[in-house]
Amino acid sequence: MIKEYRKAYIEEFTEEKYQALINDLKQRFGTLPGFKVAETPIFIPHKLRQRLFEATADILKVINRPDFKELTQGAFYNDEIIVPNEDDHPKFIQLDFGICLDEQGELTPKLIELQGFPSLFYYQEALARTYRRHFDIPEGFSIHPNSITHAEFLEVLRSEIIGDTDPKRVVILEVEPEKQATAIDFKATEIRLGVKTLCLTKLKKRGKTLFYLDEDGKEVKIEKIYNRVIFDELYQRPELKREFHFVDEVDVEWIGHPNWFFRISKYLMPFLKGDYVPKSYLLDKLEVLPEDLQNYVLKPLYSFAGTGVQINVTKEIIDALPNKSNYMLQEKVEYHPIIETLDVPAKCEIRIMLIRSSKTNSMQIISNLVRLSKGEMVGVRYNKDKNWVGSSAGFFEI
Repeated sequence: MIKEYRKAYIEEFTEEKYQALINDLKQRFGTLPGFKVAETPIFIPHKLRQRLFEATADILKVINRPDFKELTQGAFYNDEIIVPNEDDHPKFIQLDFGICLDEQGELTPKLIELQGFPSLFYYQEALARTYRRHFDIPEGFSIHPNSITHAEFLEVLRSEIIGDTDPKRVVILEVEPEKQATAIDFKATEIRLGVKTLCLTKLKKRGKTLFYLDEDGKEVKIEKIYNRVIFDELYQRPELKREFHFVDEVDVEWIGHPNWFFRISKYLMPFLKGDYVPKSYLLDKLEVLPEDLQNYVLKPLYSFAGTGVQINVTKEIIDALPNKSNYMLQEKVEYHPIIETLDVPAKCEIRIMLIRSSKTNSMQIISNLVRLSKGEMVGVRYNKDKNWVGSSAGFFEI
């Protein structure tokens, strides 16, 4: 987005360099992500960085409200999904912003969706360093918007996920992790933290104790769970044989607690207001549909990776829904194609990645993730979209 750096990158780019980047990732991690890696990162100017900070601060004002839990209790569509021992604050927050133009033609972010859930922290860090190895990324740019160093970033994550716990007793939890598109992030996390990635079906339970069997068949007690299970995906897998269910009372510390997945989600969108948030409505709370329905998208509240999103909404589509309480209407966000490429410009979405510091008890921005597309939407089942340019990283002008 900074023209001189965009131009220089395009002039330097070759398919051979890009393929060397891909081979580098595969050699280091033994796998590639289950989604396309973009040919390019993006370069984010000071003014857009500041607007992203302002938008994030506006959203955190709502999440930090003393009555936030009361406000979001309706996110739990039944009691069977409420996990015991919820903590007072979320550990992770991810904010996805589409990049648009304001009335003055200036770059501005608009919130697309948000989640109280970890993201690809370690993969994004590795991807940024890989771009630097194979392309000329200028000095004075960082994927860490708050200017923390590479070493500080790694220490923040280690401290919050592991702390003083034996890494053997900390597990990354997922459903069939080896089959996930994000498996490369699990591998990168294992390498950095020395933890083990486990499928939910591998957990053993005795009373309130969870454990797993190591390579020698010995029991290892689990003290912390770095949870990466997406509930929408889990509930589509009733055939999974498992001893542990999320509603069980167990003696573990959640990093972060699963209930925040529901509280900080699309369900929260209608409660957010401001210049950086589109108008949004819980469908079952709407007495009258907007007259300009063509300017809205219909989203399931708890869908995985953008499944079920309706771009061209009609009253007939809404009337045919079996359960309106699982949907929201959200004003369309007009992404602007601002990323120059070798042919037509691409649209972009920037994910601001936050973690709560145990020392200050406050959320801090520590990294980002970028998605690029030349299609109508940026994030809908992106690895199958022929217009999908790829998942990338943003280098902020510091």
